[in-house]
Amino acid sequence: MKLQRLRKFTLIISMLLFPITIWYFSPYLIFMAAMKHVINGSFITFSLMFIFGMFFGRLWCGFFCPTGGMSECFESFSPKQPKQEWRNYIKYGIWFVWISGVIVCHIFGKGDYSVQPFFMTDHGISISNIYSYVIYYGIVILFLIPAIVHGKRANCHYICWMAPFMILGYRFGNFLHLPQLKIKTKKDSCIFCGRCEKICPMSIKITEQIKKNEIKSAECILCGECINTCSNKVLNYKFTNKREVTND
Repeated sequence: MKLQRLRKFTLIISMLLFPITIWYFSPYLIFMAAMKHVINGSFITFSLMFIFGMFFGRLWCGFFCPTGGMSECFESFSPKQPKQEWRNYIKYGIWFVWISGVIVCHIFGKGDYSVQPFFMTDHGISISNIYSYVIYYGIVILFLIPAIVHGKRANCHYICWMAPFMILGYRFGNFLHLPQLKIKTKKDSCIFCGRCEKICPMSIKITEQIKKNEIKSAECILCGECINTCSNKVLNYKFTNKREVTND
């Protein structure tokens, strides 16, 4: 329970800071910077997400993501679980088109390369004028609608442009056999009650994953909800360099 209280706290803090930090997660500002050959704040953030993912997978999503915090606050509107289906791959399509556009902008951009973490921010603060709030609340609505229609963390399932960085980082870390944080299982202790599946915000079929001795799904955000709800202590965090992750 202490871990979950800490997790909720860090998500809320991250969400409250979002008006300050939003440009550092901007999928649009990186285009404008690329056209001027500028390595901006969001470029640095997404690069760090990839590196972070090499060791910690999608832990960022479960503990620190401001939009993840929004998603969990929106659960009261629709607490149902989104289905693990073809829609999960929409985010990869969005990410591929977007990254392709960023690369093109860098190719055709002009000027010498420079690093400007605070590119187009006023003293490093994203929402510094009243007009910027239009963009901010537009993004809030963008994340609210999927939550209402499809259920908890629907945007993490279907549309998040940040998740692929961590998933690819995690796969790359697997390839390099780096030590990674995973949720390991003890299948001999499991009674297959299904409580972990009911509480999982990412709708992972955990009882099936238990048979594989660890949660190998790329959708796992390492939130630990399944660990917390299991009275038999079947699931636990563990650093390991065993290779393998799936999309199940």
